[in-house]
Parts: sequence; structure tokens; C-alpha cells
Amino acid sequence: MKIAALRSGRRDEQLAGISGVVRLDRRVSRLLNRLHPGDIAVIEIADLDRSTADALVNAKVSAVVNAQPSISGRYPNLGPEVLIASGIALLDDVGSDIFADVKEGARLRLDGDTLFAGERPVASGARQDADSVRDAMQRAKAGLATQLELFAASTQQHMLREKELLLDGIGLPQLRTRFAGRHVLLVAKEYDYRADLKALKHYIREFRPVLVGVDGGADVLRDAGYRPDLVVGELDRVSDAALREAGEVVAHADYHGRVTGLARVQDLRIEPEIFATSGTSEDAAMLLAEAGGARLVVTVGMRATLEEFLDSGRGGMASTVLTRLKLGGRLVDAKAALQLFQTRISAFTVLLLALAALIAVVAVVVAGSSTDSYLHLLTHGWHQLATWLRGLFS
Repeated sequence: MKIAALRSGRRDEQLAGISGVVRLDRRVSRLLNRLHPGDIAVIEIADLDRSTADALVNAKVSAVVNAQPSISGRYPNLGPEVLIASGIALLDDVGSDIFADVKEGARLRLDGDTLFAGERPVASGARQDADSVRDAMQRAKAGLATQLELFAASTQQHMLREKELLLDGIGLPQLRTRFAGRHVLLVAKEYDYRADLKALKHYIREFRPVLVGVDGGADVLRDAGYRPDLVVGELDRVSDAALREAGEVVAHADYHGRVTGLARVQDLRIEPEIFATSGTSEDAAMLLAEAGGARLVVTVGMRATLEEFLDSGRGGMASTVLTRLKLGGRLVDAKAALQLFQTRISAFTVLLLALAALIAVVAVVVAGSSTDSYLHLLTHGWHQLATWLRGLFS
């Protein structure tokens, strides 16, 4: 029977299943740079998070093969649902040997619960679908209480380890970027970042916030046509172009002061400030804005719910809780900001205003003696009004 190879853009007349070029890496941030549409991505992540799944969906892979269980049952993580909902095949728990048994660039085929090289099986595991993911998520909810207890314990440990930074600001770098009394927009490359940043364009135009790119968020800002005032994060996750255009750069170092990608940035003749903390890059950016006296901090592409915090599966989330408590009411998620700053003028009111303005101009034209001059003013004013209306509702 001849079955079309799914999502690969190519038919295999002999063998059934999903065919594609395989790309392997235990570190997904490196893998993403090598993926092409239709590839089969091989990863090793227990409890696949939504952020990683979103990135794989954006890369348009045909299938994901995970050496670990994508849902271990510790807590209800969000990544597998994202892949399945996007029509991407997910093969789970095939074992770490796949990184030795399969070569980068080989063309493989996923059929059922087995990965083949031609007709030779090279790995097998559990093939996930909507039903199996839903059942696993239900079972994982039973472990949520235990995860909350561990979460609380790690938060207390982080407080003891970095209390001088959190309470007194000891260790914060001195920046040229001025936050005092201003709105600050922190942009990360995770949850719903494209849609939220696009929706905030009127807010950005009106309030002109300090634009801070967090890790890959620097390139998100640049791709949207903005120049980041400040870039904060792991330097190997930011492009050369975004680093060159940034007003200032802060390298996020670990608790021991180690910085990844520092030599590359120095080769660009950029000398970044160093900020050592065991928290995430998001936390580092928030602390810098808070210490600088920001009036309001709006976040794009960052975690906002309990499920999203747990979904990350990182110890750094303890820092995120404490950092958000420190900012308090000055911290607003993008979706909440849209509710606060959306225009309150109805379309009917705007049309009435435009009609009244038009009537007034026509009256002046009729009453005036220099008709040609007023007609020129009328035409110019009408074009300006139309441009303003398009900008208001676009």
C-alpha cells in the first residue's frame, strides 16, 4: 500500500510513515538553529515544557523523538499537548542510546512506535496521541501537591542564598540605561511573544517604554522593528546584530560568575556588564528595572500562571517567585496591560467626530470666498483624518 509521507513534502512509494532528515542534540537551544521544515527532531527532555514545544512547532518539524518520557507524571507539563495539537508526531522514551546509534543528517522514517533507517529499526518507544497525553496529564495532576512542596522549599533556599541581592541590591551592576519614573517593557522569546508584542504597538507608541530584550527577546524586538535599549541574558542566545544595535548589554552569569559566550561578544568590541545570579535572565532583568526605579514593568513572553511556572521544571523558578514579589504591583503581564491601556473610544464615537469635522470644514468652504484654497485644505485634512483612523483601528 502506498502511503504519503506526512509533513515532509515528499512521497515514499514503498514505505509507510513519516520520513525526514534527523537532527539530534541534547541541548534544544543548539538544535533549533539547525532544524529545517520537515526534519525529525531528536531531544532528551523529561517533562517537555510548552516553551520548547512552541519552538519546535515554529521550526515546522514533522516529528519529535524524545529519549526521555515527555510526561513523567511529576506534574502536568504543557509541552506534549502543544505538539499533538499542532499535528506533530511524538515518540517518547526511546532511550539515550539513540544519540550513539543515529547520525545527524540521516534520513529516517517514523512508523507507529518505531523509528526506521530504511527497513531497519533503530529505536522504539511510546507513540503519543491526544488520548494518551490527556490520560497522562490526568495522572500527573496527582503529583502536583508534591511539586508545590518542593517548589516552596527551593524558594526558601534561594532566599537564604541570595538575600543580600534581593533585599539590599548587593551585586547589581551600575547601568547607563535610565529606568527612573518610566515604563519598562521586558520581552522574552517564550509564551505568546509574537501576538502580545504586536498587540502592544499602540502602548509602545504612546508611553515609549524602556525596551529590554531578555535572551532571545532581543531578536524578537529587532525583528518587530524596535531597537532594544538594553539586552539582558545569556549571550549565546542573542544574535550579533541585536547585540550591536543594543544601547547596553548585561551578561547573565551563574552564581559563580561564569558567563557563556563572553569571548564572542568581546570580539564584537562590546564590553557587557556582568550580573551574577542563580535566578533566570528574566529575574535579572526585573531586578535591574526595580532597582532603577521603574514606574511600571510590562512583560511579554514570560510565565504568568502557576501551571507555567511548574511547566518550566527549573530550580530558577524559586527566584522568579521572589523577584515578582519584590516588584509587587509594578509588574504587569502583557495581556493585563492590553486591558489597562486599550482605547476607550468606540468606533461610533470616532465616526461621529469625523462627520462633525467634515461638516465644519464644508461650512467654511461654502461661506468662504477663496474656494480653491479651502478645497485644498479640505483634501489635505481629510487625508490626515483617514490616516489617523487607520492607525487607531489597525
